Amino acid sequence: MTSANDFLMAGGTTSAKFATPGTTVSGTICRQPEVQQQRDFTSGKPKTWDNGDPMMQLQVVLATDERDQEIPDDDGERAIYVKGAMKKAVQDAVRKSGAKGLEIGGTLTVTYTGDGTPSQRGMNAPKLYSAAYVPPAAKTANDVLNTPDPDQPAAPAAQNAAPNAEALAAAGLTPEQIAAILQNAK
Repeated sequence: MTSANDFLMAGGTTSAKFATPGTTVSGTICRQPEVQQQRDFTSGKPKTWDNGDPMMQLQVVLATDERDQEIPDDDGERAIYVKGAMKKAVQDAVRKSGAKGLEIGGTLTVTYTGDGTPSQRGMNAPKLYSAAYVPPAAKTANDVLNTPDPDQPAAPAAQNAAPNAEALAAAGLTPEQIAAILQNAK
């Protein structure tokens, strides 16, 4: 259900594009993820399965560092539409993070890794994805780990510039969480 203010202030969110293998989109979840019915790309009509049930997807809006010079006032928000193979990758990432689901403030990273095998002759090959998710609590732990102790002498700036993988591992984060945090720190 859309709130009155969301409806009033809504504009179209720019969709993340996964044009070529190796493309990665990463950012902080800035709105509550929303389940919605898929739409036919050409007609715009709602898509359904053969039995009439709606084909669903999850829209996740990320605050990213991406900016498109051709979009006036681009704020970097990108919508990712989670369905198919991407859904499995995101599910696995959430499970590995220990979270119960995607949350506002968490960091989601999705990479288009390549193409699968077409399900039948004449069909396009499905895109394959990998994903990493860092829940907000893990991000908070990372922030604490990177906050200097006032009783300790300051470390050189280069050491404070990025999270330390060993410290993140010591805090109990998984290798996937550590990779996502280090990627976002760049």
